[in-house]
Amino acid sequence: MSLTKLLVPTYTQMLGALSSWLKKAQEQMPEADAEALLSARLAPGMFPLSTQVRFACVQAQEGIFRLQGKPFPKTVDELLAEGRNADEKPGSIADSQARIDETLALLDDLAPDALDEEADKPIEHKLPNGMILDLTAEQYARDWSLAQFYFHIMTAYSILRSEKVALGKADYVAHMFPYIRPETLPKG
Repeated sequence: MSLTKLLVPTYTQMLGALSSWLKKAQEQMPEADAEALLSARLAPGMFPLSTQVRFACVQAQEGIFRLQGKPFPKTVDELLAEGRNADEKPGSIADSQARIDETLALLDDLAPDALDEEADKPIEHKLPNGMILDLTAEQYARDWSLAQFYFHIMTAYSILRSEKVALGKADYVAHMFPYIRPETLPKG
């Protein structure tokens, strides 16, 4: 499987799911309560929902630009700053939706083989704490980018669930519905 065929649909499906979860929160709660969710967190010391949304977008954007050998657009730094400062400025659900939409547009604009140059191409990934990871493109995609992306997506889902937004497994795997054999659907 190519890295493009692995990453782009995954990022697209799960960012779409994240967007739908935020919409459900808005539908299920008074506006002020829904907006307050952006400051909710699972535990002290963890980043709030607003950060989880932005960092999921960062992982997708960093992944596609790093694997193409391109410099990061300014949106990556903006997302990181917004995420790191979410305690003081969580933004709004509309802001979060806009960040998801921007990331989805970047994904949608990619060529079908945009990330497929060389799976064994070396990737030097510098972490904010100064550590450097030496990976191949395939290792970066599999072991870093997808893992970090899903961490932030799942944390966002868990925050919303813990704050009583009515979400279930079907909301998490909505992208799987087209694969269901119609004759196996529950009756009634």
